[in-house]
Amino acid sequence: MNATIKPICPDGEYYFTEGCHILELSNSASDPEVSIARARVTPGITTRWHCLKDTVERYVIVSGEGIVEVGDLPAQTVRPGDTVLIPALCRQRIANEGDEDLVFLAICSPRFQPDNYHDLESCP
Repeated sequence: MNATIKPICPDGEYYFTEGCHILELSNSASDPEVSIARARVTPGITTRWHCLKDTVERYVIVSGEGIVEVGDLPAQTVRPGDTVLIPALCRQRIANEGDEDLVFLAICSPRFQPDNYHDLESCP
């Protein structure tokens, strides 16, 4: 990895079928140890149950308020500044039950790769 400053590109945000909007902030082969994305869940939306294979994920709540469900933990309210630690293959989802967008950083190690994403609601 080389020293780099990556300017944000808001036009790069896309809708992911999980139920949230994603803006990749850093996700490249030149930095395979970690990726950082900004996730945005609109009011009234709950993301799909899913897990990541071979990838540990962390949510850092930036704004809004939500209900997160991870593994066998009871559903918990998360607010700005809270961090959610999600082991590889651990089921997860997050709901925005508030009136404003729920925004969080999704930090993955190693970096997020689409092949590692598993939608648990479409499994038999």
